[in-house]
Amino acid sequence: MAYSKNKKCFYLPGGKIDKSETAIQALCREIEEELNLSLHENELSYYTHITAPAYGENNGVIMEQDCFLLNKPVEPIASAEIGELKYFNLEEYLQEANTAPGAVMVLKKLKEDGFID
Repeated sequence: MAYSKNKKCFYLPGGKIDKSETAIQALCREIEEELNLSLHENELSYYTHITAPAYGENNGVIMEQDCFLLNKPVEPIASAEIGELKYFNLEEYLQEANTAPGAVMVLKKLKEDGFID
């Protein structure tokens, strides 16, 4: 998870899709900006789509996010608005002072599917 200096919460790295991009192209661009990692589309496999209230937004703003899996070791480095990176299981994340609903959803699915404890 990435800790945003702007939102004061650990959340799933990613961001908005530009007009000329696909979801996976946007993810690769955002991961390069936020985690200083160069990923190629063919290294990622689609995992799930989540719809959840956007953390830190008012008036019922909903976040839509396609999630992908990467099956190779990486060493991300926090950059741009990211202040810290941390790995969580569901129980650890739920103990945080602030949690993003979408991140909770993904951690629950990862646990159900046996990817995390």
